[in-house]
Amino acid sequence: MAKGKVGKTVESLGDYLREQRLAARLSLRQLAEQAGVSNPYLSQIERGLRKPSADVLQQIAKALRISAEQLYIRAGIISPEDGVGGSVELAVLNDTGLTERQKQSLLDVYASFLALNAARPVSDISPPDSTPDS
Repeated sequence: MAKGKVGKTVESLGDYLREQRLAARLSLRQLAEQAGVSNPYLSQIERGLRKPSADVLQQIAKALRISAEQLYIRAGIISPEDGVGGSVELAVLNDTGLTERQKQSLLDVYASFLALNAARPVSDISPPDSTPDS
């Protein structure tokens, strides 16, 4: 494997994509064309050198006729514990009114809130009483 990998989740994503592409009996070039991405870019994703955006993953999933959510999980965009149907991440990713950059910004803010809350005791997270501070 090449040096400079983006990360383990991306590497396993690339392996998974390659398996799915081969199972669909598609060449790298055919899948790239169907997904609307360049052949070199798709090759880099499969080799774990690039982390694709949620939109690119959605295009690839559509071309492979597989679940985009499964690719989001493998890419580390959403976690399996979130469940497939009601997660905030999926709602953001599926919102066609947002740009890719806006989606990523919202996901980053949401993840930072979750991390902050996980580090604090539950009593600190509960909503404040209705009495304003003086």
